Amino acid sequence: MSDIAQTGSSSLATPDPSSGDPAQAPVLSLRGATLTLGGRTLWSDLDLEVAPGEFIAVLGANGTGKTSLLRTVLGEHDLDSGSMRFLGAELRRGNHRIGYVPQQRLSDQDLPVRARDLVTMGIDGHRWGTGLPSARRRARVDELLDSVGARHLAGMRIGLLSGGEQQRVRMAQALAGDPKLVLADEPFLSLDLRRQGEISALIEDKRRQLGFAVLLVTHDVNPILDVVDRVLYLAEGSAKLGTPDEVLRSDVLTDLYHSPVEVIRQAGRVLVVGIPESPQDAQAHHEEAHR
Repeated sequence: MSDIAQTGSSSLATPDPSSGDPAQAPVLSLRGATLTLGGRTLWSDLDLEVAPGEFIAVLGANGTGKTSLLRTVLGEHDLDSGSMRFLGAELRRGNHRIGYVPQQRLSDQDLPVRARDLVTMGIDGHRWGTGLPSARRRARVDELLDSVGARHLAGMRIGLLSGGEQQRVRMAQALAGDPKLVLADEPFLSLDLRRQGEISALIEDKRRQLGFAVLLVTHDVNPILDVVDRVLYLAEGSAKLGTPDEVLRSDVLTDLYHSPVEVIRQAGRVLVVGIPESPQDAQAHHEEAHR
C-alpha cells in the first residue's frame, strides 16, 4: 500500500514503535493486511498505523471495503493474510477499549429501548441484557449522556429520536468503555448540513478532551475536512494514505483508479468527480452492507 504521508502536515506525527515510549506506540496497527469477502479481494497488503489521538477518515466508492475494515477491527471478519494489533497485542473480538458508532438504521418507534438502555448496553456489553438496576450504573449513564448533550433524551425511545439525536446517544454508548479507539461508520448519513456539523464537532471535541483515536468511514469528507489528520482512500483493492492535501488530488486518485478522476476544491469544500463504479462494485457494496 502506498503511504504518501511521510512528510505531510498532519497535526500528529506518525508513531515510531522503535522509540520505546508507550505513549508513541500505535493504537492500531495493520501489516500486510488482506481481506477477501465473497471471493472478491476488497483490499490487499494494507499497512496502517493509527497514532494515539489521531483522526483518520476512511474514504472510497461504494463496495471498496470501508465498513468491512471497521468490522475487521471489531473482530467480525478475519484477515486472509497479514496481521492486526491493538495497543500492542493481538486484537480480540469484543475489546471494550474500542468504541463503535454504527451506521444509523431506522428503528421501530414501538421498540421498547430507550436512550438510557442503549448506553447501559455499552457499559454492560459483556453481559446478557442491561443488567439489574444500580445507582452507580445509572449515574454513569447520566454522566455519559450529559457529556454528549443528550441527558434530556434518556427516557425517550430510540425510534422516536431524530437522526442527530440518535448519533449523540450512539456516541455516548461508544464512550462507555473509556475507549482508546473510536470507530464511526457513516455518522453523517441522512443528516442535514447543520446536524453534520454538530456531530462532527461532537466527535472532535470528545477526541481532544479524552485523547482517543478515531477511524471514521464517510462518503463525504467535508464535515471533518478541517479536523482530520489523515485520510485512507480505498479503491480497486489498493489504498492511498496521507493528509487530505496529499491524497485528495486529481493525479493521485487518477493513479489509484487507473481512470481519469478530477478533484475540485471550492469554498473550502472538496468534490471528487469521475469515480468509476463497475457492476462488481455495486454488488460488493450490497453484500458488504448486509454482512
